[in-house]
Amino acid sequence: MIKYTLQRILYMFLVFMIITFMSFILIRMLPLPMLPPEDPHNIQVLRRREALGYNEPYLVQFWLFLKNIVTKWDWGLSETRLAYGQDVWQIFVGKLPATMIVNLYSIIWSIPVGVALGVIAALKKNTWVDYFLSTATMVVISVPSFVYAFLVQYIFCFKLHWFPFLMKGGTDYFSWDMFVSVIPPVLSLSFGVIAGFCRTTRAELTEVLTSEFMLLARTKGLTKAQATVRHALRNCFVVIVPGIFGEFIGILGGSLIIEGIFAVPGVGRLTLDAITALDYNIFMLSTCFYTAIGLAASLVVDISYGFIDPRIRMGSKK
Repeated sequence: MIKYTLQRILYMFLVFMIITFMSFILIRMLPLPMLPPEDPHNIQVLRRREALGYNEPYLVQFWLFLKNIVTKWDWGLSETRLAYGQDVWQIFVGKLPATMIVNLYSIIWSIPVGVALGVIAALKKNTWVDYFLSTATMVVISVPSFVYAFLVQYIFCFKLHWFPFLMKGGTDYFSWDMFVSVIPPVLSLSFGVIAGFCRTTRAELTEVLTSEFMLLARTKGLTKAQATVRHALRNCFVVIVPGIFGEFIGILGGSLIIEGIFAVPGVGRLTLDAITALDYNIFMLSTCFYTAIGLAASLVVDISYGFIDPRIRMGSKK
């Protein structure tokens, strides 16, 4: 397990560097926003661009980019109207809590709801309940999250007036007003996650319920509910638990658009604004963040299989 983990970490680092390099080259190929040199506010920016080698070949620029990060943890300054002259790292850290709050709320309530619906569908196999949940799951998964955002805004915010249209500003993330304003984006992100857990749980539990050891458990006197909880669900968690990390990454990707719709002051909205404004430094920091989270989640998923099910041996040749 240790050897396998070290190998995966090495591969993860190599993939991270490749993605970072490709993103760096592609974003640097876009034209820089023009800054009139006669404006005294632009002199410092122009000098910094020169120091960072913006006029040098891309490989030299990438080397200077990595050197500043490794030696000084310097991600640069914003050079556009987005956050002119401000430290990119400080901007990013200030936006991160809003993104994490929305995504964590989404995954925390989606897991029990999705698993519960999957269990119901499996126990009611080939009944109208199973057909209804399976059809609804397929439809929900097929619809992008931003469609649910518009539906949530129209039904719950406009018609029923239960929630505000936009997320409340400020940094008091655990106040009641903030919690209420977070519910619409959380709901918008949760539909697809709930459907994903429902489909996975239903498929795994249906297979486990028809296995021989479940028949043996029933012959020993366990009721269907006892056998399902004690044996069937434990085997299903081998697939469900690692899937949590995958769904979390999916939520992070979907929040890029959801944050813009609900004015969530988070990393996703910052990334889209950076692409629009051609802010190289903010875009690179956001890209590295999403890449690192995705690769780390993939590593955790693979390693978790060995801890959840002792029969699985990672990296074994037999």
